[in-house]
Amino acid sequence: MWFPKQLSEMAMVCLSDFEAYAKKYLPKTAWDFFAAGADDGTTRDDNILAYKRIRFRPRMLRDVSVMDIRTKLLGTEISFPVGIAPTGFHQLAWPDGEKSTARAAKAMNICYIASTYSTSSLEEISAAAPGGFQWFQLYIHRNRAVSKQLVQQAEALGFQGLVLTADLPYTGKRRDDVRNGFRLPPHMSLKNLEAAFEGDDRSEYGLPPNSLDPSVTWNDIYWLQSLTRLPIILKGILTKEDAELAVRHGVQGIIVSNHGGRQLDGGPATIDALVEVVEAVQGRAEVYLDGGIRKGSDVLKALALGAKCVFIGRPALWGLAYKGEEGLQDVLRILRDEFRLSMALTGCSSVSEIGRQLVQFSKL
Repeated sequence: MWFPKQLSEMAMVCLSDFEAYAKKYLPKTAWDFFAAGADDGTTRDDNILAYKRIRFRPRMLRDVSVMDIRTKLLGTEISFPVGIAPTGFHQLAWPDGEKSTARAAKAMNICYIASTYSTSSLEEISAAAPGGFQWFQLYIHRNRAVSKQLVQQAEALGFQGLVLTADLPYTGKRRDDVRNGFRLPPHMSLKNLEAAFEGDDRSEYGLPPNSLDPSVTWNDIYWLQSLTRLPIILKGILTKEDAELAVRHGVQGIIVSNHGGRQLDGGPATIDALVEVVEAVQGRAEVYLDGGIRKGSDVLKALALGAKCVFIGRPALWGLAYKGEEGLQDVLRILRDEFRLSMALTGCSSVSEIGRQLVQFSKL
């Protein structure tokens, strides 16, 4: 599709190699949509820069001849502490879209969070990777019946968690999308929502304008709990106050996230917000993080600061753009191997040994 010979045979050594490939070969509007941050892109960029302000305190002579990098998400074992964050429109990156994403995640034995805004249906995603570990990410729509039906369908199909995104009452202002007049191409659709909004006018993201519900509150977590037995994971939390409210409302996981810097510009980098969230939660829920993970050492820093697992958004799309399922597996393998090496070089032979004493914030 998008891989001329000389480039597909380039040595893909780190995640930025996949980024460069995707930037070069994706159509400009698709690249700009995936890359966009809100406003000046300060928060998007800070998600990455913040990791450079954290330094390791490596320990020596610790016998790292046998490494165990497995961990568990709400009791389910994964092969290493990286999952695939929910992002929309995977067909913009690769023809098979989310089906390829699901297959790669299953092959690597990690968790894939499928987006409400997928270009494949929940049935297709589930069937592409039978027995795979999948969570479903939900946006609550003004038409609550649509959301209710999606939640119940996800549970029936065997999805193991419900991820509620809390940071999108309205879509952030992404300047390149405005300039490009971004629209989902006519041959793609939001498969989970087609039937619900049939015949309605469509906005740039393939849905009727203003279909998201900006009136969602903490009480809606109780509403979701009444619809499903699935554990609820709340995505988009950045403060200790909201972390406390999340626990009080019975969520079992929190994803510290600023939506890849695509919503509010000028908030904290997620790795910086992680510290106060972990402190507030005090083990009453699992805490995860997304945003800015580009190397295995970033994963290790996040775990040292209290995250149980991290999720990648854009790098997964770069892998898909490179070679579909195979390219995404390449990205995941690189992260896994870098994470294992960073663990060994800091003196940790298992995930349980990773702790706060492993890192310090640099003065710079």
